[in-house]
Amino acid sequence: MKVRIPLTDRLFDVIVYLVISLVAVCTLYPFLNVLAISLNDSTDTVRGGITVFPRHLTFDNYSLIFSFAGLLTGLKISVLRTLAGTVLGLISSSMLAYVLSRADFDGRKFLSLFLALTMYVSGGLIPFYLLMRDMHLIGTFWVYVLPGLVSAFNVFIIRSFIDGLPYALQESAKLDGANDFTIYWRVILPLLLPALATVALFLAVGQWNSWFDTYLYNGSKEHLTTLQFELMKVLQSTQVGSNGQEVNGTNMNQVMNRISPESVKMAITIIVTVPILLVYPFLQRYFVTGMTLGAVKS
Repeated sequence: MKVRIPLTDRLFDVIVYLVISLVAVCTLYPFLNVLAISLNDSTDTVRGGITVFPRHLTFDNYSLIFSFAGLLTGLKISVLRTLAGTVLGLISSSMLAYVLSRADFDGRKFLSLFLALTMYVSGGLIPFYLLMRDMHLIGTFWVYVLPGLVSAFNVFIIRSFIDGLPYALQESAKLDGANDFTIYWRVILPLLLPALATVALFLAVGQWNSWFDTYLYNGSKEHLTTLQFELMKVLQSTQVGSNGQEVNGTNMNQVMNRISPESVKMAITIIVTVPILLVYPFLQRYFVTGMTLGAVKS
């Protein structure tokens, strides 16, 4: 027997679909507009009026950007620092969170308070630079990784998730003769997948988008440059211009005659955004679960 749907329910469904469609258009339009401008001929882009489709399709904007020497090296270093910073940050933050979640740890309140204070109080840029210098990290790859190993925000997210796990799991593991590290590695860590995926996304985006630390610590080290730093130099060069000057082995007058700063901005935006967009769909369900589980206690 066919069920008759009331007219009010049909009208409500139509309104919901219209609202969702409007939100989807408002969300996708800026990205599609940036993509269209990046794929459009630079001289034609100056006229304006580009929406979601390029008028004159071309890949010259991307080919000219990647013709700059140093971008491939920067891409390699950015990928390495993102992988190393994410993996090591997850391990260090989860280990500290596990320690703070233990009720038998006497210093958990003091250490939690100390970590919370670091979210509000900072020593400043100059003391931090002097610390990196005294630790002999300036001019090395590890200046990208070691300072961000432990984040108070990430530790609290993971600890909140651990607090929501049944403590009987740890007690049963102890009865079987497992020590603290075994409990962390064999029992707790496999159950932390949603929280770890959430923190991994934060760490990966932060490492991938970072360029200021390269400017401060490794600005003169071409073999330690990052993709974001190189793209920033390309953007500055095209905006300011240079009287026949060469940047990264490329004559800027020749570049300025072929591309516009607006096209460079949009192409750079796509280059730095696409890798994160490719990773996010695989982590989305874990991201949502990690942000909600452990936030409410029964």
